Amino acid sequence: MAAALRLLEERSFSALSLREVTREAGIVPAAFYRHFDSMEALGLVLIDESFRALRDMLRGARAGKLDPSRVIESTVDILIAGVNDRREHWRFIGRERNSGVTVLRYAIRTEIRLITSELAIDLTRFPGLNSWSSEDLNMLASLFVNAMISIAEAIEDAADATALEEIRHTAVKQLRLIIVGISGWRSSD
Repeated sequence: MAAALRLLEERSFSALSLREVTREAGIVPAAFYRHFDSMEALGLVLIDESFRALRDMLRGARAGKLDPSRVIESTVDILIAGVNDRREHWRFIGRERNSGVTVLRYAIRTEIRLITSELAIDLTRFPGLNSWSSEDLNMLASLFVNAMISIAEAIEDAADATALEEIRHTAVKQLRLIIVGISGWRSSD
């Protein structure tokens, strides 16, 4: 898997061959099939591992790593740290999310829907949101998740500390803007 991620630094999964992966991993092609049924199976495992890291990061935030007086800033800081720790995964997800192999795009969308659903449930803990309809909570969660994915992609592309700080500043403003919209929204069934 690490060999595939190294090869995916500069290209899409669909441009990757089994022979390249096995050569990079230092194994014979037949050994690949002891671990994976196909290249698509490798891609699905990479997606699972990438999103497992994201889910772990989000669970950590829900488990108390967020500073209650700085929820937005803490969230952005956790996201920045998570992207920096696993850049190769974010690069892979960002590239495959909108192009490439259909089964991988579908798997990524499924993972994003699961994360959105988990967040919608978590949002009911906030005052005022516990009376919102499921549809509205899912819509709000989707706004947050899509914003965070865009922020993660921008972080992954940051060239230096100055660019990263500018992304952080913009991210905080974007999330605050979503929160400002919450106060004016009236949820209905």
